[in-house]
Amino acid sequence: MQRTTQAAVETTGTLPLAEASQPGRLISLDVFRGLTVMAMILVNNPGDWGHIYPPLEHAEWNGCTPTDLIFPFFLFIVGVSLVYALDGIKQRGGPQGAVLGRVLRRAGVLFGLGLLLSLYPKFNFPVVRIMGVLQRIALVFLGCSFIFLKTNWRTQVGLIIGFLVGYAVLMQLVPVPGFGPANLEPATNLGAWLDRTIFTEPHLWKQSKTWDPEGLLGTLPALGTGLLGCLTAQWLRRKDQEPAAKVAWLFVAAGGLIILGLCWAPWFPINKALWSSSYVLYCGGLAMAGLAALYWICDVQGYRAWTRPALVYGVNAILVFCLSALLSRTFGLFKLALPGGKTGGLKEWLYEWGIAPFFSDPRNASLVGAVTLIVIWYFILSWMYKKGVVLKV
Repeated sequence: MQRTTQAAVETTGTLPLAEASQPGRLISLDVFRGLTVMAMILVNNPGDWGHIYPPLEHAEWNGCTPTDLIFPFFLFIVGVSLVYALDGIKQRGGPQGAVLGRVLRRAGVLFGLGLLLSLYPKFNFPVVRIMGVLQRIALVFLGCSFIFLKTNWRTQVGLIIGFLVGYAVLMQLVPVPGFGPANLEPATNLGAWLDRTIFTEPHLWKQSKTWDPEGLLGTLPALGTGLLGCLTAQWLRRKDQEPAAKVAWLFVAAGGLIILGLCWAPWFPINKALWSSSYVLYCGGLAMAGLAALYWICDVQGYRAWTRPALVYGVNAILVFCLSALLSRTFGLFKLALPGGKTGGLKEWLYEWGIAPFFSDPRNASLVGAVTLIVIWYFILSWMYKKGVVLKV
C-alpha cells in the first residue's frame, strides 16, 4: 500500500471531501462505499456469532437478507469507481498499455491481499483458500476495467446479458461430471465441481471444503454486477442530461432490474453463494437505486453535514476491511479465561467481560459489540481523514 495526501486516487475513486467536491467527482460514491464497508464490518464482527438478529445473517441458501446485499453493492461501487478513474484516459484515445499495466498491478495486489488474509496467522500454504472476497473484487475490477476501456456502453449491455444468460445455461443445463444432471445444490452444482477440480478441496472455503461462495465460475455473473456499476457511472457522467433526469431514469432502470430479478427467481433462485443471475439483477437494481438517492441528496441538493462518518470509511475502505480482519485473527491468538470456565481470544474476552454482562438479550449485546468496533474504527479513520492520509493499493 502507498500513502497519499490530497492527491487523486487513480482507481478507487476515493478522495478527501475537498477534492470529491470538484466537478466530475461524486461525494455520493464515497458515502455509498463508506456505508457499505460499515455494514460489512457490522455483519462480520458480531460480539457473539451464536446470537445474531436474522437481518444480520446471510440467507441459508436461496433468498436474500440485507447482509447478502453488502458484497454486490461493493462490486457495483467498483464498477462506478473505475469509470470515474479511467474515463478521461478512454476519451483521450491513444495507447492504453500503461494504464492497463496499472490496472493489472492493482488487481494483482488486491488478489495478493486476499491470499494474505487467507494465510494469516498460520501461513499454512497446503490448505490456503485460493478464492475469497478480495480475490473476487480483484478479478471483477480487472475484467470490468478491460471491458470498459475496450468497448462502448451498448457492447457492455450485451456482455451483461451474455454473462447472465450464459451462466444460467451452464448452471442449469450442463451435466455435472460425477453427479449427473445439472443442479443448484451447494456441493454438487457445476461451479462447485469446477472449484474442486481446479483448486482441490483443501483450497476451498474452510466451512465447507466442497464448494466456495466466491468460486471461479461465479466470477462470470459477478462481472455483470461490476458492469452495472460501469453503466451507471457512464450515465451519471453524461453532460446532455439534467441531474433530475439522470436520477429519475436511474430509478426507472433500478426498478426494472429489481422486477426482472424477481421474475427470473422462480427458475434461477436469488442466491448469493451461487451469485445467480437473478441475484445480480435484484441486487444491482437496489444498488443503482441507492446510489441514485445518495447522488440526489449529496451531490445535487448538497446535504452533506451527515456524511462525515461514511466519508471517513469510504476513502480508506480496503484498509479498514483488511485491518479489521487481521486484528480479529490476531486477537484470537491470545487465549484468555472466559466466564463459565471457557477460554477464548482477546476479542471474546473483551466482549464477555465488558459488554455481555450489561444486556439481558444476548442479541442486543452481540449487536453492541459490532457497533463498538465500528465506532473505534471511526475515530481511527477520522484522524487519518483529518490528516489527509489515504492508503491505496
